[in-house]
Amino acid sequence: MSVADVLEAARALVAAFGRHDTDAYFDAFAPEATFLFHTHGTPLRSRLAYRDLWTSWESEGFHVLSCRSSDQHVQGLGDDTAVFTHRVETVVRAGGAEETLDERETIVFRRLPDGRWVAVHEHLSPAPNTP
Repeated sequence: MSVADVLEAARALVAAFGRHDTDAYFDAFAPEATFLFHTHGTPLRSRLAYRDLWTSWESEGFHVLSCRSSDQHVQGLGDDTAVFTHRVETVVRAGGAEETLDERETIVFRRLPDGRWVAVHEHLSPAPNTP
């Protein structure tokens, strides 16, 4: 497991999200990826389920304006699995208003036979208040 390769996969995923590049963002996830978001009441059990939710958000005016990742950490679990954690500050437009979100995120990556790292699980939670 190469920490640099996992960090590059995470960087590409976050960058695509931050520029609202929907195709590149969703391509960073395996079709069977699962998602747990504190802003959504139920788990999403596939990339398609998340993309459908994303499309509904867009129809209501949702757009990602920027995303900044910090406090990054990679934990390797064997040769083909890694857990990436970070703090993420995202600026979105929703319902005509801009909002800045401060969250923590865990993304589990799996290495494919071709060597590419894809996300298979994402968990997003609000960052704790910091003094």
